[in-house]
Amino acid sequence: MKIGPRKPSLKRSLKARTTGKLKRKVKSSINPFYGKKGIGWVRNPKKAAYNKVYNKTSFSVVDLLKKLFKG
Repeated sequence: MKIGPRKPSLKRSLKARTTGKLKRKVKSSINPFYGKKGIGWVRNPKKAAYNKVYNKTSFSVVDLLKKLFKG
């Protein structure tokens, strides 16, 4: 079985661009913690700690190239 790159969906990308703003406004008016920084530590500290370490230690080839050619 051949697995290639994902196929972008025009329908989904349009939906994502139009639905978001209103939905976010409604959610933030109902839930006082919605969209606030650091809530991951409250909800799931194990996952938040893992993600923190992962994001600090992992890098991509693009990041590496940016650092090499920056200075």
